[in-house]
Amino acid sequence: MAEGILQRNVGLNLAAYRDARGLSQEAFADVLGYHRTYVGGLERGERNLSLRAVERLADSLGLDPFDLLKAPKRGRTH
Repeated sequence: MAEGILQRNVGLNLAAYRDARGLSQEAFADVLGYHRTYVGGLERGERNLSLRAVERLADSLGLDPFDLLKAPKRGRTH
């Protein structure tokens, strides 16, 4: 497995979740309780999250943490 692939998966899955709900990054950041620039870094796969942080993100979105880690469906790429 290529290094950083899980970070990219989390970012792509978060962006897809946000896009599907028609939210801006700023509105999505408010939902998550994070700053917009941090959410942008997450979506670009620039943030190295702990497993606990992935669990917290998934919980706040009502998702299974594995849904954030798995390879995203085709569509958006960075």
